[in-house]
Amino acid sequence: MPHPRLLLLSNSKNYGHGYLEHAEGMIKGFLGDVQEVLFVPFAGVTVSFDDYTGLVRERFAELGYGLRSVHEVDDAVAAVGVAAAIAVGGGNTFHLLARLYETGLLQAIRARALDGTPYMGWSAGSNAACRSIRTTNDMPIVEPPSFTAFGLVPFQINPHYTEEQIPNHGGETRADRIREFVEANPGIHVVGLPEGCILHLEDGELQLIGEKPARIFLRGEEPFEVAPGASLQFLMG
Repeated sequence: MPHPRLLLLSNSKNYGHGYLEHAEGMIKGFLGDVQEVLFVPFAGVTVSFDDYTGLVRERFAELGYGLRSVHEVDDAVAAVGVAAAIAVGGGNTFHLLARLYETGLLQAIRARALDGTPYMGWSAGSNAACRSIRTTNDMPIVEPPSFTAFGLVPFQINPHYTEEQIPNHGGETRADRIREFVEANPGIHVVGLPEGCILHLEDGELQLIGEKPARIFLRGEEPFEVAPGASLQFLMG
């Protein structure tokens, strides 16, 4: 039975680097000899889908890959059905999920990814790979029919995870909000994925890539760190 092949980035632009530059080697290794990637720009809100696609197309061309967007084709579901690889960009996760439901692409992409078609995402695109989008950092600017997402992994991701606190700010920290999630959802792990870090799933093996540790949350346990390069196989159970 095929395994999903996933490359899930916390972010697209790392501090001091260009767009997707920090992940360039991983992207090329992941996509291999793929000729063209099908892109989903639906998380874009203040940028048009055309402009968003243009940005990503230019970057992927530099890496040696063609790219077309689901909004550019006559039949997006059919395009998903023959795609050699799928990339889902970041932006607003609620906007992304609402459009995935509206276009019928949620089930189409899920089926292809579960069948082994390479799926890569960053930020909102990584959130969407989880069972739900309930650990996004985004404001719910639109209301999708459900929070249920692709369900390609059994855990949740919190992209852009940070433990920084704003001076003189009394609001909850990111860790506080994730603790609320795990308290309300026993048995579901949340991976706090810092910027610059990537989750790579290949042949059923999940690994953390990057220069920072990820923080793992689960109800009834103290949050703990996992070092870069470590296996996260326990999350796949």
